[in-house]
Amino acid sequence: MNRFFFNSIVLIIAAAGILGCAPQKQEAQRPNILYIMSDDHAYQAISAYGHGLNETPNIDRLADEGAIFTRATVTNSICAPSRAVLLTGKHSFVNGKVDNAQPFNWDQPNFPKLMQANGYQTAMIGKIHLDGIPQGFDFSMVLPGQGHYYNPDFLIDGKTVRKEGYCTEIITETALNWLKNERDPNKPFCLLYHQKAPHRNWKPAPKYLTLYDDVTFEPPANFFDDYEGRGTAAKEQEMQIDGHARWGHDFKMIVDPNGDSTGFINDLKRFTPKQREEWLAAYTPKNEAFKAKYKSLSHKEIALWKYNRYIKDYLRTIKSVDDGVGEVLDYLEQAGLAENTIVVYTSDQGFYLGEHGWFDKRFMYEESFRTPLLMRYPKEIKPGTKIDKLVQNLDFAPTFLDYAEVEIPEEMQGESFRKLVSGETDQWRDAVYYTYYEYPSVHMVKRHYGVATERYKLMHFYYDIDEWEMYDLQTDPMEMKSIYDDPAYADVQEMLHKKLEELREYYGDSDELNKKYLDAYLAHRNRR
Repeated sequence: MNRFFFNSIVLIIAAAGILGCAPQKQEAQRPNILYIMSDDHAYQAISAYGHGLNETPNIDRLADEGAIFTRATVTNSICAPSRAVLLTGKHSFVNGKVDNAQPFNWDQPNFPKLMQANGYQTAMIGKIHLDGIPQGFDFSMVLPGQGHYYNPDFLIDGKTVRKEGYCTEIITETALNWLKNERDPNKPFCLLYHQKAPHRNWKPAPKYLTLYDDVTFEPPANFFDDYEGRGTAAKEQEMQIDGHARWGHDFKMIVDPNGDSTGFINDLKRFTPKQREEWLAAYTPKNEAFKAKYKSLSHKEIALWKYNRYIKDYLRTIKSVDDGVGEVLDYLEQAGLAENTIVVYTSDQGFYLGEHGWFDKRFMYEESFRTPLLMRYPKEIKPGTKIDKLVQNLDFAPTFLDYAEVEIPEEMQGESFRKLVSGETDQWRDAVYYTYYEYPSVHMVKRHYGVATERYKLMHFYYDIDEWEMYDLQTDPMEMKSIYDDPAYADVQEMLHKKLEELREYYGDSDELNKKYLDAYLAHRNRR
């Protein structure tokens, strides 16, 4: 064979090989996405936010090496609806999942489906709290419903499997195994790594059962709130640490201070003998010491004990979450994936850590309306970036699609904050819209909707009442006194009403939709 002809053939074959590999190389350059979501993790309990309550060094790494969002918010502060908003990029009244009772339609478009169809390998591991088999994932291992802290069941691609161990650690181990051994290294990945913790009823891992035993936490300044200055909704809720939390379920007593059985022994039946032995060794002495002095304590002293039992268990569960974040971040570094991986840490909403005397969420008041959000992407986000704009969980889906170079569907109602967090622009929305539907129900937080700007907030409570509340977060950051109908704020009130109506029209909400979902919810309750 002629040498020139042979060499030409070799060159053509080589060129064809290079061209054939080009799409794979280009696809590999698209960023990986690691989305970490915990459940009910208050921003006050992440040390990067500066509240001094606890230390979360691994989560803080994302703020140090990337960005921290100080006014990230949710559209509906309750578990399942928040997750439906994350997936669909649509408000609850559009995606149909307005409360924990209504079914979720997995057949509708979501961002993992779109990424999967455009070359990404996708996985969901942990809690999703949406009925049905997750769609849009090459692999899924999810908790049925709320799941259990100890020896949890999982739906693995639809099949129920019980795994022995501690839920937070199992979810982390599975996420790491997928990253190390199961994913295709030639494809970009999108992993939704979702923890159950720190959801009620706050069972810590065995190694952290006595963490904070030597600490006494001071409650927030408004822990003994009398709710003067606010409307009916704040007064009639059922989420007070001192009053509505339960001796067994929340305070981990098998027998309460009055000698009555609490039913918590049933929780321990799920434990292995070793787990139960460790738990009882840690909690029995603490419980007996409290019961021995119970009758001599004042009401305030008992309330402060309850607050400390609650906050310690809550923070103990977060310690395991932070450990897991550290393990995953370390793996990304070791595997050379950190530079090209977007890492997000957030929660499905905020949470009350004794503010107003409360636990739980649901209200549009700041502690549950705001959610933690930290994000790292070395290629575009400068270390130490701080974002004060009003982003929402509505924005995750379009943001991720933007990074993945996938067209964002017009039906998605959020906006990509990619250019905002990279510093390319500071132009952003000036107000966000909020809805809450699950009433009458557990915790009895009344139905309401509202609008928030960077400084002001307007809320309308409806159904069995018709009341408005308004707050100036600059002068009243703890939202202790409504200024609705205050003549000094007449112009602001008018502006907020106008903004509220504009947003309701823009997003497609209405009183008719509220009635539709109310009727559906009441019908569901009547069938139970």
